[in-house]
Amino acid sequence: MSRIGKKPVELPKGVTAEVKGQVIEVKGPKGTRSFTATDDVTLSVEGGNVAVAPRGMSKRARQQWGLTRSMVANLVTGVSEGFKKELEIQGVGYRAQMQGKTLKLQLGYSHDVDFETPEGVTITAPKQTEIVVEGIDQQVVGQVAANIREWRRPEPYKGKGIRYKGEEVFRKEGKKK
Repeated sequence: MSRIGKKPVELPKGVTAEVKGQVIEVKGPKGTRSFTATDDVTLSVEGGNVAVAPRGMSKRARQQWGLTRSMVANLVTGVSEGFKKELEIQGVGYRAQMQGKTLKLQLGYSHDVDFETPEGVTITAPKQTEIVVEGIDQQVVGQVAANIREWRRPEPYKGKGIRYKGEEVFRKEGKKK
C-alpha cells in the first residue's frame, strides 16, 4: 500500500476542488490550477478532502496512486500559499535589480544579462544580492530559479555566483607553491 497515496488531501478554507472524469480543478485565493490523472487512479472529493484510490493493484496503478496524490497536494498548496525560491548572489560587483518585468543581472560579463519574467511567475529583488521567485506552479518556479542560477553557478574556489538560499557550496583548496 502507498503510504502517501492513502492519506487524503485536506482542502484549506477558501480552496475548492472539482472533479470531472480524470481532471481535477482546484480554485483558491491565488488562482486556479488543474491536473489530469491517468486512468489507473480514481479521484473523489469527500467533505473537505480529496481522496485518491488505485484502480486495481497492478504495479503501475500503485505507482500512479502516490504520484497523483502528491500532484493534487501541490495544486492545493500552490493555490492557497504559493511556492517560493530564494536565490542569493555572492561576488564582488555581482548584483541584481528589477526594471519593470525584466531582471537585470550584473555577473562579471562584459554585458548585463536581461532575464524576462515568464507568465505566471513574479520575480522580486529586495536587495541587490537577493532574488525571490514566486508563483502557484511548483515546477515553473523551480525551473525559472534554475534558469537564473545557470547564468553564473557558484564556483568551488571562491564561492562566487548565484546560489539557492542556504545552499552549501563545496569549497576546494587552490594551488600551492
